[in-house]
Amino acid sequence: MNVDHVLLTRFNLPTGGVEARIRASETWLTNRWALFQQYCAPSVAAQTTADFDWVIYFDPESPDWLKRAIEPYTEEGLFTAIFRAEVPREVLVSDLRGIVRHGDGMLLTTNVDNDDGLAVDFMQRLQDAVTFDDQRALYITDGLIKSDAAVYLRRDPSNAFCSVAEPWEDPRTCWDDWHIMLGRSMPVVEITGTPGWLQVIHGENVSNRVRGRLVSPVGWRSSFPALLDDVNTPPAGRITRDRVLVAPARRLRDAARSTMRRAALAVLGKDGMLALKARLRPERSGSAAGRG
Repeated sequence: MNVDHVLLTRFNLPTGGVEARIRASETWLTNRWALFQQYCAPSVAAQTTADFDWVIYFDPESPDWLKRAIEPYTEEGLFTAIFRAEVPREVLVSDLRGIVRHGDGMLLTTNVDNDDGLAVDFMQRLQDAVTFDDQRALYITDGLIKSDAAVYLRRDPSNAFCSVAEPWEDPRTCWDDWHIMLGRSMPVVEITGTPGWLQVIHGENVSNRVRGRLVSPVGWRSSFPALLDDVNTPPAGRITRDRVLVAPARRLRDAARSTMRRAALAVLGKDGMLALKARLRPERSGSAAGRG
């Protein structure tokens, strides 16, 4: 069975409201490009399989310096850059058909945000999990969160590194819905095991915050080459304190936030939730429009 695997990234697609102003700013673009170069691009280049394509969407109005910065990556074939003001599903599918090797059998699409990273075997684990011929959402459930030179082990069964595998006849892709909502319209495959992804907490995050439990980076450095080099091994006492006191408090906080989010989503719907986020956080922007 043929499987076309495409990694998808929104870099600075135009959005409405507050995010439009932030994403158009030189500061946002400069900071985001630096994070992309430090985490996202090298982690994709380090994958143990090369049997996939990477498509990144950029704003056609991107500044010249960004277009020049993109060129070395596209020339070496790491990703295909596509400049569009918007990407409705039919346009996305048409773009993918023009890039993939087969165009029949199964299409596997995977989201990665431009400021995050992947374990070296992330793409291979997803491909190995496609042993079916119907439509399903796939999640590598375990990952790492990096914040302030510390790293936290996190299990998230509906995380932003979502994938959808489906027949080519009428694909919806991993961008069909928010990552937390894909399971409402299709079966879910959970891929457990070692951490497969790395979320980076920085000043421009909205939805992301420290979650999980503090761990030593030593056991994960080989899975995330160079991405954890600036993380020191925390003292044993700090790890114990986090596991006994701090991590349980985080879980309670996250459970309360999750309950509130589900309730708000049920009442307001997706459009209402986006409007609420814009009102509550007018000064900041999330790293991806699809993050819920």
